[in-house]
Amino acid sequence: MDPIRVPPEMFRFTTGDRAGLYVSILHAFGEANERMETTLGIDDVRSRLRTVGWLEAIEDDDLTHALGQLRDWNLVDIVQNHTENYRTAAEYERRNLQYSLTKQGEAAFAGVAHAMTVLASTGALQTAVLDAIADRLADLLRELESGSDRRVFTTLTELEAHLEALRGNTKQFNGELQRLLRDEGVDLTVFHEVKAATVAYLREFLTDIEHRTQTIASRIQAVDDHGVTRVHQCALLGADLPRLTGADPAAAWLEQRRARWDGLRAWFLPTDGAAPRIDQLRVVGRKAIVSLLQVLDRITESRRRSSSAVSDFRELARWFSILPDQDDLHRLWSTVFGLGSARHAHLAHEDPELVGYTESWTSAPAVEVSPLLRASGRTERYGRTGGIPDVAAIRAERKARAAIERAELEAAWDMLDTGGAVRLSSFGKLEHGVFERLLELLGRALACAPGSGGVRRGSTSDGRVEIALRPPSDGAIAELTTPRGVFRGPDYVVEIVRGGGRHSEVSA
Repeated sequence: MDPIRVPPEMFRFTTGDRAGLYVSILHAFGEANERMETTLGIDDVRSRLRTVGWLEAIEDDDLTHALGQLRDWNLVDIVQNHTENYRTAAEYERRNLQYSLTKQGEAAFAGVAHAMTVLASTGALQTAVLDAIADRLADLLRELESGSDRRVFTTLTELEAHLEALRGNTKQFNGELQRLLRDEGVDLTVFHEVKAATVAYLREFLTDIEHRTQTIASRIQAVDDHGVTRVHQCALLGADLPRLTGADPAAAWLEQRRARWDGLRAWFLPTDGAAPRIDQLRVVGRKAIVSLLQVLDRITESRRRSSSAVSDFRELARWFSILPDQDDLHRLWSTVFGLGSARHAHLAHEDPELVGYTESWTSAPAVEVSPLLRASGRTERYGRTGGIPDVAAIRAERKARAAIERAELEAAWDMLDTGGAVRLSSFGKLEHGVFERLLELLGRALACAPGSGGVRRGSTSDGRVEIALRPPSDGAIAELTTPRGVFRGPDYVVEIVRGGGRHSEVSA
């Protein structure tokens, strides 16, 4: 990529004492261009200044001098208007000169307007943009097969616009995210709410992003298989570019399209074996979630402990200084530090006769203290071993319940056995349990790809019940009544067979 070189005088109008006037003049020309007015006289410039918010009075000499300065910076072009009829010399002096933006002036104002838009906007990670990119790629594939050059051009333009939105929003959101990770000086309540919402936002974006990325990558590869050069040539024909100068704009236009396509591949399917940029975004998002959760833990911990140990001891010292009675001081000491009588003082030696009652604790043999007593203040209590429960009754009850459920299942399969190809509407009214079994079979069949003749086949997990399903040729609708409501759907031709039987040919 070639280095970016900005003309030194291009943005000089944004600095200095008269920067506000210069920006307002360019803004006035920009508003005029929106209304297809490419040239303005001095009176037109003055009236346009009021519409863009410049309300200060300005003399003709000052305005003419400002326009001349913009011309010196190659932002405004001054031409003479030879198409008007002037009645007086004063009118000629005033209306002869016409002002318009140069190409550099248009670029300078567009850059300032874009910069202000970025400052006022916030970045976003939108899964809708990823879905839109995937949809436009699918549309591009369809247009390449049967569409026109104009639709190829419009689809490619929409695809590039969605890619640019993804890139711009991602860069801006990443910058705001990194500033959020560094921002520690705001109110803790606001800080906690913002970061918690950001964590939820990132989690929602990262959900199912791998599937979306894989879909886009596969469609990019499909377009490459058709030929990117062919795509760009069709789009060039559909663009119908005008040749306003001597140079042919097709070469530059095609080069820009190739650069945009390379950018799309860099995001989802790089050709040089590098990691896709969408994967880098996923890594950044996951790291940000971890960092934000760590910050939230620190905030929660700081809220849980409202004061430090130093302030606690200072408050305790203040209490000791104001208590007048000695007993109150001892009671406060015991309450704060939890110092009382030894909890193991009631324990005795295994053979108390070997140790006299006058023996000092420092010379007496040690007494074993249970770890449970040290940890929880309680001693072990040994009781009788509990009896082993008799589970025979529980086992018999479960066996009987399993037999009943199996019998109900067998009865349901017997009821659903069609004995041949029938319409789904022929089942009429079903018990809810039988209806659930029928839905299970229909779901397994519809989850399989259609075979020859459009027939879908499925079976239960044990393979004992099989179903063959074919859509109706007449588009009829079936209604099945259950105790819990009415089911409506296509009146499929179904055949349900038990015990590994063979299906007959399903026909509508």
